[in-house]
Amino acid sequence: MTPRQAQGATVIVAVDGPAGSGKSSVSRAAARALGFGYLDTGAAYRALSWSVLDRGIDPEDADAVVAGLPGFDYAIGTDPDDYFVRVGRSAGGAADVTGAIREPRVTAVVSAIARVPAVRAHLVDLFRSIAAATDRPGVVIEGRDITTVVAPDAPVRILLTASEAVRMARRSAEVTTQSARDTAAALAKRDAADAKVVDFMNAAEGVTTLDSTDLTFDETVAAVVDLVRAASSAG
Repeated sequence: MTPRQAQGATVIVAVDGPAGSGKSSVSRAAARALGFGYLDTGAAYRALSWSVLDRGIDPEDADAVVAGLPGFDYAIGTDPDDYFVRVGRSAGGAADVTGAIREPRVTAVVSAIARVPAVRAHLVDLFRSIAAATDRPGVVIEGRDITTVVAPDAPVRILLTASEAVRMARRSAEVTTQSARDTAAALAKRDAADAKVVDFMNAAEGVTTLDSTDLTFDETVAAVVDLVRAASSAG
């Protein structure tokens, strides 16, 4: 049975967790299994960071970053099988930045930009509008403060986590342009910076913690799908 909310409303599955926990890959696979859309919110912060650098804006100048928000023309694929990230440019149309937003230079500045309150408020509104526009029965939304800020009323809210050693190993396997040591250092730095803005290591009330330390990828995906289906049956 495909989980749906009352009166055909879009089902929101909110997934939080630290870097390297598997949020993106697990959420995408779970969305595919459920026939849902998939929304990677971290991509928006990275895309904005890429855009800030591309436009020559100082990422440490919060006022300048906020002033540039109206010019942030953003598009993301919510089909789990057709994922893309695009940012509009004043000349030359939209740029496909799906790969570019993962570059170390973007990672180095994303936390500074993401902790600006006006940036977070702007992007939260963007996330909600993207989710509302889906033509699918539900959307799996993943990121850092999804269960508490973006979708606090979602019928399924999950904190996906894993041990620090496992998270660092997973992220190192994903990032082939850095050494394992540099990747681990970048992950620890990102966690420390983001922890000043959101609590992504402790589940809020009503949020289910899913520890994937000792689970395979497929087992983790199945656990998420089971939680969604259980919530649907309970409703």
